[in-house]
Amino acid sequence: MSGPSLIDPYPHRMGGHCGSGAMRDLMEWTGLGYDGPPDEGLVFALGGALSLTYIRSNALMPPVYLVGRGPGFEVDLPRRLGGTVEVLATDDPAEGWENLRGEIDQGRPALVWAEIAELPYLRVQLRMSRHDIVVVGYDRAQGVAYIADNDRQDLQRIPLDALARARRSTSFPEPTRHTLFHIDWPQTPPSIHEVAAQAFAQSAESLSTPSGSTIAGPAEQGSHGLDAAGALAVDVLSWETLSGDELEMHLFSLGAFIEKAGTGGGLFRRLLAEGCDEIARLTGDQATADLASDAHRAASSWTAVARAAVHRDLHASERLRSVITHVAALPEAEQTLRNSLEKAAVSLADKASEPNTSQTG
Repeated sequence: MSGPSLIDPYPHRMGGHCGSGAMRDLMEWTGLGYDGPPDEGLVFALGGALSLTYIRSNALMPPVYLVGRGPGFEVDLPRRLGGTVEVLATDDPAEGWENLRGEIDQGRPALVWAEIAELPYLRVQLRMSRHDIVVVGYDRAQGVAYIADNDRQDLQRIPLDALARARRSTSFPEPTRHTLFHIDWPQTPPSIHEVAAQAFAQSAESLSTPSGSTIAGPAEQGSHGLDAAGALAVDVLSWETLSGDELEMHLFSLGAFIEKAGTGGGLFRRLLAEGCDEIARLTGDQATADLASDAHRAASSWTAVARAAVHRDLHASERLRSVITHVAALPEAEQTLRNSLEKAAVSLADKASEPNTSQTG
């Protein structure tokens, strides 16, 4: 095509997390939701991606890595809603561009991975390859693409060569490989009871018995699930031996990964809580309302750790002592959250099997 190709209008809102923000936009674009266009919290909760991984390694920079979601959200959510997903990945830049161009030319927004350090509008130095963006248009004559990113209110116009670099990154946690998610959405979703029950069960399982499938790489690199909360609580005790600069980096990184690194606040637990609030409203399920309360408490516990880590008025050693105090509450908060996820999954599954359970599409 000689002229610009652009999907317009495209419903975009800022989001707390790149994955759930992108999926929220895509669901509204395709007309899919429960009781109107979905909020991001509902989208995240229905993805079933809640997890926990903690790594401390001198091979990383920064040396602390903490993440609260698993790797399958972009595939699991559409499939759980009744759609199909084909993950297209290639090391051939020409093939990667043709996959992307083909989606746009067919009038389909393209969900892709991108390296954040190669996206000029983000102006960051931290390298992270699994950042979800949605490409909604391109203009070959101008040499630009149009991007919807959860971190920006408006569509971003970026050079095609910058997009190409972002899509061929080999940085942490894995090569982007021009990855594109070709999604065929259903016309209407299954009942909210069924979808939420499956999502809650998956999240509970991820916290209980981590499989080794993680957004942060192989399981042997760190601790996962409930074990990760305990590992972090123990590990911070050893930070007293770090030099001043090392301690500052560890504390800053801890705070950033909990609150700033596209988590929606509270290490994704706040997004889960907001989604559970909405699911409880839609279903009238008390176990889900209880889950929402426990998710809010877990989010607050993680936020308290982050705030202690970056408190501007305290010396690093004082901040560490505060972190040690707050992090000690995390294992119990995560265990309670896991138990509530399991109870809500059972409750909603029972309701889904009732013959008079209604579907809101």
